[in-house]
Amino acid sequence: MKIQLLSLIALVSLFIACQSGNTDQNTTDTSSLDTNITSSTSQTCYKYAKNGDTAMLTLMTSGNVTSGKLNYKLREKDSNTGIIKGEMRGDTLLADYTFNSEGTESVRQVAFIKKGDQLLEGFGDVEQKNGKMVFKDTPTLTYGQSIVFEKVDCQ
Repeated sequence: MKIQLLSLIALVSLFIACQSGNTDQNTTDTSSLDTNITSSTSQTCYKYAKNGDTAMLTLMTSGNVTSGKLNYKLREKDSNTGIIKGEMRGDTLLADYTFNSEGTESVRQVAFIKKGDQLLEGFGDVEQKNGKMVFKDTPTLTYGQSIVFEKVDCQ
């Protein structure tokens, strides 16, 4: 299962990189992708669960590049399922989250800061830029006010 998930995320990342100039593609299909992953890639899994809300984050890191799968299931909101790809800078991950919600694909910037075995999600003012929602000022983000991911065993 771990190898399949690693393969899936690597191929999705490659697919997105190759498709970045193609505006005809409007969905991200992560169900049937498979490829080989080098042994230098490490996988870490995180989970958030509170008051009926859940989120799962699986990250693969190779050097400074981090990609993975991120799923939100928040009560009274639409669930989001997608992939992230970004870069670790010290203890902070800044990434693009490409996700499907209600049949529409969207891209928004996400930020996480690592504190021990936790990843704290960052929030702040956003704006639309180049077809995606991005943070207006990343140094002023607030971390851990609502979603804190705990490290869990990957399944």
